[in-house]
Amino acid sequence: MMEVYLATGNAHKVSEIQKLSAWHQLQWQVWGADRAGGMPEVDENADSFAGNALLKAQALRERVPAGAWVLADDSGLAVDALDGAPGVYSARYAGAGATDADNLQLVLRNMAAKKDLQERRAHFVCVLALIGPDGREWSFEGRCSGHLLDAPCGSHGFGYDPIFQPDGHSGSFAELGPEVKDRLSHRAKAFQALAETLGRVW
Repeated sequence: MMEVYLATGNAHKVSEIQKLSAWHQLQWQVWGADRAGGMPEVDENADSFAGNALLKAQALRERVPAGAWVLADDSGLAVDALDGAPGVYSARYAGAGATDADNLQLVLRNMAAKKDLQERRAHFVCVLALIGPDGREWSFEGRCSGHLLDAPCGSHGFGYDPIFQPDGHSGSFAELGPEVKDRLSHRAKAFQALAETLGRVW
């Protein structure tokens, strides 16, 4: 079984990748960065999700055992009416040290004048960067489209989940729950692309 180290200290992401690996029947043992001594400090200064994901993967690769794979993701919310913001700044949209609630409320304030559903179009975007033991690099993107609600709904999920309603569903990600979200999320779609590609590579 291959060892894969996930370049994050976020327990939600580790759990989600573990479940996705099981669903796709990948022979992976997924570990968080803490297994390799913790996630190094990374200046996520790239102007794209792909760039930041690769920065994180490269940083953790210096700490993992020989023969291990490294997987990193960068993801966030892109709102059409905000010219793609928060985008790569999703985790710190309201400033350094901002909480999820701070970021969410700032998005709602900036969208308060937008009432039409088409004006409230938004997308969750995820890019996965994978580095193999031999140094080869892959990048996979997933996207989930929907619109923003005008107030948080639901108690599941994290981040912007309570205000994002995916296309084809009547509730927010935080209302739909993890079983539904994990199937249609941006991260799930990126992982689907990863699994299909690795199936051809291996």
